[in-house]
Amino acid sequence: MSEQNALAISLISEILTADQLLRNRLTRVLPNKMEISHFSVLNHLAGIGDERTPAQLAKSFHVTRGAMTNTLSKLEIAGYVHIRPDWDDARRKLVAISPAGAQARDAALAAITPLINETVADLGDDKVRAALPVLRDLRVKLETTT
Repeated sequence: MSEQNALAISLISEILTADQLLRNRLTRVLPNKMEISHFSVLNHLAGIGDERTPAQLAKSFHVTRGAMTNTLSKLEIAGYVHIRPDWDDARRKLVAISPAGAQARDAALAAITPLINETVADLGDDKVRAALPVLRDLRVKLETTT
């Protein structure tokens, strides 16, 4: 195996392992059996402050429409999102975060913030600042090649 291949495999292995460990820790502290995908969608909708179609959300999260529909169904059952027909195009639906969803998102954020802050503090601000551009470049590269 070439040195470049070994480097690439090491990078991806570290990212995948860190992702799995972080997801496990976040899942343990999220309130009310909330899943990471639920928090992610609620956080996204709260951040944009506007409605989105399920297709737009699927594209934003790089998942299939079916996977997004499943997540949105669970969020709707919990009362965290409102899904309504698009009055201009009856074939489409629009999704918005509900007041209960905003509260759930805030509770989840409050639950995960100490874990995130502790992790960053343990690593040190300088290391995190140095890692962000590399991770961002990797994300952009992967987004443009899919």
